[in-house]
Amino acid sequence: MTYKMRRLVRKAKKTGLAWRFGTNLVPTVRFLMRKNGQTGLETEIVRKLDADGIASVSVHDLDTFCRYDRLERYANELLTSRNVEVSRLKEKVNEDPSIGQKSFNLEMLGSELSYDAEDIFARFALSPSFLNIANSYFRMLTRLRYYNIWYTAASSVQARESQLWHFDREDRHILKVFLYLNDVDNGSGPFTYAPATHKKGQFGSIAPAYFDENGVRRTTDEQMAAVYPVSKWNISTGKAGTVIFADTSGFHKGGEARTNDRLMFTCMYTSPASESKQLLHVPRDLNIAQLTTAQLWALGLR
Repeated sequence: MTYKMRRLVRKAKKTGLAWRFGTNLVPTVRFLMRKNGQTGLETEIVRKLDADGIASVSVHDLDTFCRYDRLERYANELLTSRNVEVSRLKEKVNEDPSIGQKSFNLEMLGSELSYDAEDIFARFALSPSFLNIANSYFRMLTRLRYYNIWYTAASSVQARESQLWHFDREDRHILKVFLYLNDVDNGSGPFTYAPATHKKGQFGSIAPAYFDENGVRRTTDEQMAAVYPVSKWNISTGKAGTVIFADTSGFHKGGEARTNDRLMFTCMYTSPASESKQLLHVPRDLNIAQLTTAQLWALGLR
């Protein structure tokens, strides 16, 4: 099969009916057979995601299995333990604008990790609210692809990589969660989104001009403003504890910190059939007795 034919096949698999009732039939049916365990707040978040592709809430209002202050404490301990690497990042952030390295950002847990049921970050990623929202948004049992703590250093060099407008292509829908662990203002690189540009949205077909950045399509603020008014951009500033849910198949950018650094927990959910790289590895000897059906599917164990 030629490269062009492979691209056409991958594209066809992401069309609505083929994606849902072809490659994702079983997780769709299993979701529809389950009782609706959503809270009123979770239902409202999914409604906003359907319409706009983005929703935000305080972490204190969600059922996250464990307390936010514990996650915050562990994140700060992690920050202390990796102080040398953070200092090096801050020193080099303006000296190494290499494309493809995301040199303004440090993945505090490493680029790939092994699932640990006792880990506070894993427990948040598999929390009831996060999974309820992800599964209800997709209308299927979803897969957790990764979770991590990101440290983003303020820089003064030209915006690059994910600091520029783009959309993710790994799946028809891609739900990312961003939990701020410090206050994020306009100078801290807030997550920024163009509402309703996801595949469910009324502006899902917009096509701003772009340039090629090392094989990846990137769009500048000026190019985006030409097709989507700046007044409609959702700039997600917020206090520590703010949670942002976003379907990143819509246009977005983030991490353009200029005056303050940003510390953030993040995780990502896709359909089980997604071509997204699996950055979370599950041990073969994992005790699954305490896991719910939704958690088993999220870890790829069903």
